[in-house]
Amino acid sequence: MRWRAAVLVLVLGAWPAMAAPSFMIGSWFGHGQPDDKGAMYIDRMRADGSWRGEYRTCIKGKASDQIQQGRWSLMGDIVTLQVETVNGQFAPRTDYYKLLSHDAKSQKYVSESWNFTYTPQRVADSFQMPGCDLVS
Repeated sequence: MRWRAAVLVLVLGAWPAMAAPSFMIGSWFGHGQPDDKGAMYIDRMRADGSWRGEYRTCIKGKASDQIQQGRWSLMGDIVTLQVETVNGQFAPRTDYYKLLSHDAKSQKYVSESWNFTYTPQRVADSFQMPGCDLVS
């Protein structure tokens, strides 16, 4: 049974770029743990199915950053993020999110593992993470 799940993950990870839903493609900025302005992220969803997540936690004005990279897919209303690396180190895992709503400017989804709801906003691809002095 586990080998079937592994094959499914490999097949979804190799899904052709043309199958990527265009409404998901782009950069999305949101706040991490709900209602915590000191935790934020940018998910950069690419048309080729690759993904880069930039995460910042601010504690007493100091930033702690993390970069995750991997593959993404959307099947029905389930967004799958296959994390391949964390800060450049091999650290595979798969996270699942249920897409609750989506339009050209915002998304709303809930983590199936943590039951947290996120509502990122579309930002320009050149958007950079705000400094901690702006949110702490």
